[in-house]
Amino acid sequence: MDTEFEFQKVLKQLSKQFGDDIDIQGLLFIIGLQELGKGKIKLSKNEKLDVMHIAICTLLSPYGYYEYEGLDKDGWPHWKTTEKLPPLKPAQQQEIIKQAVVEYFKTVETQP
Repeated sequence: MDTEFEFQKVLKQLSKQFGDDIDIQGLLFIIGLQELGKGKIKLSKNEKLDVMHIAICTLLSPYGYYEYEGLDKDGWPHWKTTEKLPPLKPAQQQEIIKQAVVEYFKTVETQP
């Protein structure tokens, strides 16, 4: 699989919905909001960071780095770390995230 090609396809598809300037941070925010599932809500700066953390945990859980624990009393999802991420260079981190994003959207597309 050519990860970069598949990742660009995802960005192209999402740019139709959200505009042409989606970067990896914006993509993580979109995924986090999707996983949070609260619809349109006002978020504080810290909550926006939490939304991005939701995305990272969601994306890396299939790789065994996080395990979903459930929702808290406010309906926010939580994970526990199951395996420490290895030390990676920024380019390696970005490659893993891109690969995980591609896999995530393949899964989302196949859900009813």
